[in-house]
Amino acid sequence: MRQSEIKELSIEELKERLTEFKKQHADLKMAHAVTPLENPLQIRKTRRTVARLATELTKRELQ
Repeated sequence: MRQSEIKELSIEELKERLTEFKKQHADLKMAHAVTPLENPLQIRKTRRTVARLATELTKRELQ
């Protein structure tokens, strides 16, 4: 997800997406531990998306 897409989401949508991407990240890590992924850069991409969502959520809650 791009930062511009994240900024358009509501707080509830941010929370939903955050849980989805956290689960996806955990699933990718588990799958990679069992059998190497074809594209291991997916793990990095999902981890960074989780960080972007969490940052935006924290930023909005502090306002």
